[in-house]
Amino acid sequence: MLSLLAIAFLAGAAMAQPVSPCSCGANPPGRPEVRTQAPYANAPDDLRPFSRFTKPYYEHYTKTVEYNGPGRDVPVPDLKDITEVPVAFLGPIQDHRDQALGRMMLNGATMAIDEVNAAGGYGGKPFKLMVHNDSAIWGASSNEIVKMTYDEKVWGMLGSIDPNTTHIALRVSLKSELPIVNVIATDPTLPETTIPWLLTGIQDDREQGYTLARRIFTELGLKHVALFRVNESYGRFGNGKFKDAARRLGHPLALEQRFEPGDTDFHHQLRVIQDSNVDAIVLWADQVIAGNILKQMREMGMKQRVFGAFRVYGDEMLRIAGPAAEGLEFVYPYDPSRDDPVWLDFNARFQKRFEKAPDTFASLGYDGMRILLASICRAGLNRARIRDVFYGMERYSGVTGEMIFDPNAKNVAPLYLGVVKGGKAVFQRYTMEKPYASVRDNRSGYEGPPLADAVGTPVIILFGPGADQLAPKLSREGLRVAGVASEQNWGKSSTALVDLIYRPDTIGMIALDRDSAHLAGQIAAKAMLPLIALSSDRTLTGANVPWIFRLDADTQPANAVRRFADAIGQLGPNRALVRNFFAANLMDPWRTN
Repeated sequence: MLSLLAIAFLAGAAMAQPVSPCSCGANPPGRPEVRTQAPYANAPDDLRPFSRFTKPYYEHYTKTVEYNGPGRDVPVPDLKDITEVPVAFLGPIQDHRDQALGRMMLNGATMAIDEVNAAGGYGGKPFKLMVHNDSAIWGASSNEIVKMTYDEKVWGMLGSIDPNTTHIALRVSLKSELPIVNVIATDPTLPETTIPWLLTGIQDDREQGYTLARRIFTELGLKHVALFRVNESYGRFGNGKFKDAARRLGHPLALEQRFEPGDTDFHHQLRVIQDSNVDAIVLWADQVIAGNILKQMREMGMKQRVFGAFRVYGDEMLRIAGPAAEGLEFVYPYDPSRDDPVWLDFNARFQKRFEKAPDTFASLGYDGMRILLASICRAGLNRARIRDVFYGMERYSGVTGEMIFDPNAKNVAPLYLGVVKGGKAVFQRYTMEKPYASVRDNRSGYEGPPLADAVGTPVIILFGPGADQLAPKLSREGLRVAGVASEQNWGKSSTALVDLIYRPDTIGMIALDRDSAHLAGQIAAKAMLPLIALSSDRTLTGANVPWIFRLDADTQPANAVRRFADAIGQLGPNRALVRNFFAANLMDPWRTN
């Protein structure tokens, strides 16, 4: 069995993310200043243990983890006496069910080293990547860590994916004083060992669980929730913090079901969940299993909302689940849909080199290795000083975005909330904080006098670019669509809109883009006319005006017309009743529309 690959990366690479010249420890950072950050992990009061009853007399993990050993005084090797600078990678790359994930992480680390070496490496000497396989056998994994530390004399390590192996590496580092960068293992107990050699570049399961709980219980108001998780360390450690948060928010989980890592048939567990009549299901699983669960759920007629930790999302999940993934919500460490140049160029370079798009493991593997190499360059070849760079780091901007580190050298940047809509995921930043006010808790309503029904065939106004040409194509039996083009000056547009709005047969309006929606919104609020705006501008509905509703910008106008037709068909041709229908069915902008 292949146990070790020693790879030296010397080839040039197109550089997009700048690589600063390596200072080779010319100005080492020194002992990091002691920082205090409370509460631990930025946990809001209502999610902290016993916060409703008492205040603890002491809180752990709020101050910089200290190293007080003699390591900083170990002499630094003379640059002319070395030929290369070895660093280690530990991950499942062979004979492991997670080897595909490990290889993607290795690809990211490989590219990072290649690019840094192309920029000069460590004072002209190349960084050399010593690749070790994580076989998921504790004894074998610990032997690999001892080998890299004492035989290969690496200056730092990136890895692993498995939290158990990472725990083993961490305990070896306590003896061997080896700096470790972890960017995948989300076990929240890793930094809580207070072993002063670990930097964690991913938001852990505490933050993921708390953020999911905030979304599910506080914002959406769901009460009866089931947990469906993998029966291994990733699922065991991860779900605990979510269950704690659910209990503290007053909604203990209604049910927990488990599956084994290699399972493909989930009908038994899903029938148990189906019989429990829960409102929602939370998945702690990898993307292939998540895709199969979603597909089998929908085939069984289950309509519960589904949420997940970050590993449920990926291209394979979307492929396997197909339409069954629609509406899935999940937390994610960064926004993979953003269009900033650094992220797009990284994707292009990775795609060109490996003929596939980078996933979470590759992207974070790249950033993690860049952090390790930059720390070595700043500190020099001294392990204790390298860890000093870790614990003095407050922020790092990589290809995945900005990481924010607490005094435990743990990334506590707010997560992103993703939702699958139209076969792809859209993302927004989402914090654990309890909102000081919630539109959903106090939905705006119409409290005015009764409104008369429309006279004759109901009319929907279509307003926006090319609306006059599009409107005739959208009219249907029992519903006429009248168009007003927004390309003319605003005065003419306003006059045309007012003339139509105050006709006795007009019952609603659709605005085709952001600009036309803002003008139409002012008129609709005055005229008490339901308006559907096809726009991603959330400020349109932020003012809590009871007549304005919003669908995504990529929603087809025919879809909006159908919403009006459904409302009229169910409640009648009455503006107030149509408004009430929309308030009950279109309020949550993250639901599939």
